[in-house]
Amino acid sequence: MSEQSSSKTTLVVLATYNEMANLPDLTEEIFRYAPDVQVLVVDDNSPDGTGDWCDRRAGSDRRFHVLHRPGKLGLGTATIAGMRYALERDYAFVLVMDADFSHHPRYLPDLRRGMEPAAPQRPVDVMIGSRYAAGGGIEGWPWRRRWASRAVNRYFGRWLRLPASDISGAFRCYRASVLQRLDFDAVRARGYAFEEEILWWLQRHGARFGETPIVFADRQRGVSKVNFREAWSACWNMFVLGLRGRFFRSSPVRHPPAKTP
Repeated sequence: MSEQSSSKTTLVVLATYNEMANLPDLTEEIFRYAPDVQVLVVDDNSPDGTGDWCDRRAGSDRRFHVLHRPGKLGLGTATIAGMRYALERDYAFVLVMDADFSHHPRYLPDLRRGMEPAAPQRPVDVMIGSRYAAGGGIEGWPWRRRWASRAVNRYFGRWLRLPASDISGAFRCYRASVLQRLDFDAVRARGYAFEEEILWWLQRHGARFGETPIVFADRQRGVSKVNFREAWSACWNMFVLGLRGRFFRSSPVRHPPAKTP
């Protein structure tokens, strides 16, 4: 595994468990749309050969890295592992996306554009690929799942006082210098509730959010890891965070969300 990095480089973090059907093609598309990035796969000991493929790719491509974990430990912990890896190696930005093509690499330039000083608006600290911003959408979900997702984002977005339309999506670019302010050990969520909780913590450290529209496409290959238990756990975690926020000793620093075309 190459240890090379650059203070000007974006690290794309992919958490994987049994993504052999998607990962090779996804990697090529990432480098097609963002040839200057580096990729880190955090693999939870996938039995389908994902980790072995990553080792071979890392051995032949200095832009590609892999972090092996002993088992399926949760999306939140995998994302934090990727963030820690980036901070330890002085990357400038950490861009997190799903490994199943639900988040298409064609949106990578839009996510990164909001982080640059030359952006029309003030640069942001977290750029969110939003399904619910104007121009965004979802493909392949039944109407019940669409309704539930939008309701959760609207209700808990207000409950947590987060200035974003899509607080549960994982397609995001983070400024590393802002992530350095966080105590990752204080993050309670281990699964999908991590997405809301990390925004909650970042807002309390003065992070500025932006959104750019994406079209989320349900996976075509492989098996989804979302289940009822994960969904219920995420809702409970957000409820507890909202209560905690109302008794938080210091007022969070809030900014209106920025948008890119």
